[in-house]
Amino acid sequence: MELFINQVLAGIATGAIYACMALAVVMIYQAIDHLNFAQGEMAMFSTFIAWQLMQWGVPYWWAFLLTLAFSFAGGIAIERMLFKPLAKAPVLTNVAGFIALFAIVNSVAGLTWDFTIKQFPTPFGSSPFLGSQLISTHQAGMIGVTVGLLILLYLFFQFTRIGLAMRAAASLPESARLVGINTSWMIALGWGMASAIGAIAGILIAPVVFLEPNMMGGVLIYGFAAAVLGGLTSPLGAVVGGFLVGVFENLAGTYIPGVGNELKLPIALALIITVLVLKPAGLFGRPIVKRV
Repeated sequence: MELFINQVLAGIATGAIYACMALAVVMIYQAIDHLNFAQGEMAMFSTFIAWQLMQWGVPYWWAFLLTLAFSFAGGIAIERMLFKPLAKAPVLTNVAGFIALFAIVNSVAGLTWDFTIKQFPTPFGSSPFLGSQLISTHQAGMIGVTVGLLILLYLFFQFTRIGLAMRAAASLPESARLVGINTSWMIALGWGMASAIGAIAGILIAPVVFLEPNMMGGVLIYGFAAAVLGGLTSPLGAVVGGFLVGVFENLAGTYIPGVGNELKLPIALALIITVLVLKPAGLFGRPIVKRV
């Protein structure tokens, strides 16, 4: 029973990272109806920015806030310069743009900081949480940050004018334009917020997987699995899906013979296929209906 509880808590902790990544994926998907294959690389680059600031002597939390500001501005810049001109382009053109962005960001990070593994600090420490051996303070911190982020986003989208305008621009863009909402800039703000949320995921996972240009590859796939499981049209579903994927992969690696750590990633891919076959809209997503 202690092993089971330990694996569930560890799964919730890693699921918090998948939830952040899935949330970033869903926000961009709602804005432009495409999956951002470079979301992980953008998060990785932001994590390197935070690491570099700390190497220059900036305190952790100041580096954290400055990195979020950089990521937010960078997300808007990418949307304005690359994907705004592709707004009416075919799907494959957008996919090519995402793949190009993936390669460019990865290469620039490797050229700037090289491909050697670097340690990344944690502000929470690695000691047992409240004296318990089941979960560490860093894992508890990851869960707390994700839950707090979800609450802030809920308040933002429910009770602020900009949040309501972003929801309107994502769900009913034509009607939003008729009432004076600048849907183009709402999409750009969605990109900025998604980039900042991805940066949070990268900063939180870096102390666990260590910092290097390819650190977010597997995390992005798990994020896709979480987004598909929860529903690509539901931010809440993305978060719930992240926690479910984290717990599921940990329990599968522990209790299914022959799985181990090596086959956890194929399990995430199998989960994506299964959900797409059985419930394409996801657990919390709504079916997309188009008039013909």
